[in-house]
This record gives sequence, structure tokens and C-alpha cells, in this order.
Amino acid sequence: MSLKFENYIRTKFLFLILIIFIPLISSLIIYMTSDKNAQAAVTLIPDNHEIISLGKSVYVQNCASCHGVKLEGQKDWTSRLPDGLMPAPPHDETGHTWHHSDKYLFMITKYGIEDIIGQKYPNNMPTYKDILSNKEIISVLSYIKSTWPNRIKKIHDQINDRNKSNQS
Repeated sequence: MSLKFENYIRTKFLFLILIIFIPLISSLIIYMTSDKNAQAAVTLIPDNHEIISLGKSVYVQNCASCHGVKLEGQKDWTSRLPDGLMPAPPHDETGHTWHHSDKYLFMITKYGIEDIIGQKYPNNMPTYKDILSNKEIISVLSYIKSTWPNRIKKIHDQINDRNKSNQS
């Protein structure tokens, strides 16, 4: 084969690869980031009885075994267990759940702490991305928020407002 012909084939081959792989890689990147970006506007609905009812049911089935039927968490939840893990915290007003924005709570529940912080973090909390739908996660979190005293709900709303204004 002549050198010109080899260069021609090489150029066409590279062109073909670019035509195929650039859209494929772009689509993959969009797909991988779209789910998390779609969660940017997560808002809990603690006053919707249908959502709260679903949330309570999902909570009992998926969360109560660790976080308690009454959202009370595990005993001594602020102290590490002998294996180095932290006990499940309460989700009532005595815990720290209400210290976090709706979006953060959703992301932690769906993807897990390790995904959020980008490194290993020994914990017993499962990720629910393959277990619960977005609606079920929002329902559970809405149920939890619905149990908080009004004073705590107002503080949590302020946290959400601050978080949303920082994203703008």
C-alpha cells in the first residue's frame, strides 16, 4: 500500500472513531450527571397526607429497624460502636436530621454518605438508589419532617432557604 493510501485510511478511521465515540461519551456523561442534577429541586412535603402515609409505610419497612419505630434512633447514637461504626441517629427533633437541607437528606438516602463526600466512610446505612423510588424517598423524608415540632420545621425551612439561595 502507498503511504498516501495508509494516511487516507488512518484519517478516515480516526474520523469514524470521533463520529461514533464523541456522541457516545457525551451521552454517557449527560446520563450519569442528569439524575443527580434532577434532584437539585428536592422539596419535602410534610403537610400532604397521602405523601406522609406512603412515607410512614416505607419508613416502617425500610428504616425503623435501625432508626426506631418512633424515629428515636439507637442507644448512644453519638458514640462509636466497638466496630468503629456509628449507631443509627434519631430522626426526631433530638437528632441532627433537621440540620440538613432537603436536597442533602435526599442525596444521602439515595446515594449514601460515601458518594456525597467522595471517599470511604465506614457506616451501616444502605444506599436506596436501587431499592426506593424518588417518590418513596421524598415520602419517607416528608413523613420524618411531619413529626417534628413546628419550631424545628421552621428552622429546617430556613436551612432550605439558605441552601437554595446559595445555589442561585
